[in-house]
Amino acid sequence: MNKISTIAAVAFTSLALGNSATAGTLADVQAKGFLQCGISTGVAGFAFTDDAGDWQGFDPDVCKAVAAAIFGDTSKVKYTTTTGKTRFTTLASGEVDMLARNTTWTFSRDTDLKLDFVGVNYYDGQGFMVPTALGITSAKELDGASVCIQTGTTTELNLADFFRINNISYEAVPIETNDEAQTNYKAGRCDVYTTDASGLAATRSTFENPADHMLLPEIISKEPLGPLVRHGDSEWADLVRWTLNAMITAEEFGVTSENVDQMATGTDNPEINRLLGSEGDLGAMIGLDKAWAWRAIKMVGNYGEVFERNIGSATPIGLERGVNNLWTNGGILYSPPFR
Repeated sequence: MNKISTIAAVAFTSLALGNSATAGTLADVQAKGFLQCGISTGVAGFAFTDDAGDWQGFDPDVCKAVAAAIFGDTSKVKYTTTTGKTRFTTLASGEVDMLARNTTWTFSRDTDLKLDFVGVNYYDGQGFMVPTALGITSAKELDGASVCIQTGTTTELNLADFFRINNISYEAVPIETNDEAQTNYKAGRCDVYTTDASGLAATRSTFENPADHMLLPEIISKEPLGPLVRHGDSEWADLVRWTLNAMITAEEFGVTSENVDQMATGTDNPEINRLLGSEGDLGAMIGLDKAWAWRAIKMVGNYGEVFERNIGSATPIGLERGVNNLWTNGGILYSPPFR
């Protein structure tokens, strides 16, 4: 029994030491005074630089919300651009503290790559864009087409599966970034561009004549896109996860960047009070103070505000909420309760 106990103790100690090597991201972020966030190389509406050279968009806003929760300052973020090939090694190596870019949550990425997806901020699916002049109305008519496809992405596998199932062939034109895809597609080096439907809509919005290009009706995959962190630091994963959840819950209960100050003084809804810190102390459970969610909502907005500001129907991207609407409005967007 003593021998067994000794072996168990050694194993437990080794496990604890191994976990401690990756634990403490919040402390590291606080010590250096900023959040290092991995984003894409650029997709209109989702991640882009403004006239001042600062990153804006649907995905950087997730990073800004986390920075607001921690520091009370959305400028406390530094960005690292990543491609489909480099994003996971960039996160795994510790070069960034989190990724917030169009990345699909899959079994192998969550387990084999030792990454933790902390939620979904956009439910998407893979589509196809073609020049209207080709006269194609369905992806099943693409036999023999050349297809621009980003390497290191789920779209590669989805594309191969779709063409195999439909017994048609294609010629892959490998690219690494959305900008490279646009260049090749507009130059006619590929007949088709395939990626997430939201990315296609964003890309088309940047063309001189968007009407000259159409999105085919087929959506061939499920692409739940969301922020992710490394395995081994559950406390950090909790912080990023619940910051995203706070933005979703805020929209559900009508808490906005405009009225959050008033609602933080107390309401008749206990969940709103717990969210904004006027009741209880949920912040202490993730290493922050009571006002962490108030800061994120005040400085960045609730989920609906972020969506409409960056990619909504009134923007050049022109995306409808669809399944990304709240569960109370016919969508599937849903946050666990704050209690």
